[in-house]
Amino acid sequence: MAMKRLDLRQKILVAGTLFGMFFGAGNLIFPVHLGQLAGSHVLPAMTGFIITAVGIPILGVAAIGITHSDGLQALASKVGRGYGCAFTCLLYLTIGPFFAIPRCATTSFTTGIQPMLGGQVPQAPALLVFSGVFFALVLLLSLRPAQITVWIGKIISPLFLIFLAVLVISALLNPGAPVSAVQPAPGYERGALFSGFIEGYGTMDAIAGLAFGIVVVDIIRGAGVTEDAAVARDVLGSGVLTGLLMAGIYVATILMGAQSRGLFETSENGGIALAQIAGHYLGGAGSLILAVTITCACLKTSIGLVTSCAEAFVRMFPGSLGYRTWAVIFTAFSFCVSNFGLSRILDWSLPVLMFLYPLAITLILLALTGRLFDHDRAVYVCVTAFTCVSALFDFLKTLPQPLRPEGIVALAERFLPWFDLNLGWVIPALVGFVLGMLLRTLRKR
Repeated sequence: MAMKRLDLRQKILVAGTLFGMFFGAGNLIFPVHLGQLAGSHVLPAMTGFIITAVGIPILGVAAIGITHSDGLQALASKVGRGYGCAFTCLLYLTIGPFFAIPRCATTSFTTGIQPMLGGQVPQAPALLVFSGVFFALVLLLSLRPAQITVWIGKIISPLFLIFLAVLVISALLNPGAPVSAVQPAPGYERGALFSGFIEGYGTMDAIAGLAFGIVVVDIIRGAGVTEDAAVARDVLGSGVLTGLLMAGIYVATILMGAQSRGLFETSENGGIALAQIAGHYLGGAGSLILAVTITCACLKTSIGLVTSCAEAFVRMFPGSLGYRTWAVIFTAFSFCVSNFGLSRILDWSLPVLMFLYPLAITLILLALTGRLFDHDRAVYVCVTAFTCVSALFDFLKTLPQPLRPEGIVALAERFLPWFDLNLGWVIPALVGFVLGMLLRTLRKR
């Protein structure tokens, strides 16, 4: 009897759901800014960015399906139960109240509201008022999210994509400067591929993919696909469709950012760049449409993140706090963090992502190749331990200047290969894999 598989329409539906979970306003500010930084070296930078912002997130979703795990904690617990709980908590807090949820509010303000205020209103009190209203709505709707998230997902997200298409086409047809004439920023003159690779960390999609994987698996099983092998194939097939759509948008927005350098100086962050580009090509009406659509898109994303984080913590800590209490805590904390401003949130999120991403990447790769070593715990432990220690140096390296331990960083630069490319964890991870395989072989003998 043949295994039941999703048909093309169902795959497109699952891919659309996955795209909606992945793609928010934050997925625009990073590629636009990357284009401004990369300039004439946009092609290698674009390649590196797509690897971490598209390829690895889709593999993360696939890893949940292939290993038949019932969530991130189950997958991470292949290293150990304590590690599984700690890693899951840190990952959800990162894509939740620590960085991603506050970034939604500050992106909405920086991209949509601040340009319309001009210099007439001080930024800090305006952000305080805006974020207060924003998170009041988030909390209200997170406590009863079903109808509003469906409504916004079916109306606002398509409206946002239509507006984005008009903006991108207008910009690409009337470039401010040819890409080949734009001077790349320092760090992109050489090693643009690796700089783009690290810039893709900012989307947080690789770590989000590990959290979203179980949602996609449940959707596919709900469509009647029950056999594990068929579920894994359909997860990967739907993920490829999602990846192609995301990659197309990234290519267009990166090129738009690079060409905008003929009109503007490199912006402090991608939110400012997006607002400038929209105002130039579409005028005041374009800026207003951008403000409304991006705020609604961020509102939808914030509701989803608060809901998923609260539900995850209820599952991880049963018998402690209820869903409503977790939702209030996460919303209040996000409100406080959002008032530090977009640039500061991006600066502080980078060290955490530099630590988390290597652990997420190696966990995904181990899950995908686990049949080679029967998912032996020794291999998981060795790879994770070596990766964790080396990723800690990347964390220290990217801390803001007053907190950066220069002596330790200099030591890592001396002894860790590729540390200057922010890939100092790669060789230690390979060493850990070899050691884990050796231990497994000795134990079997």
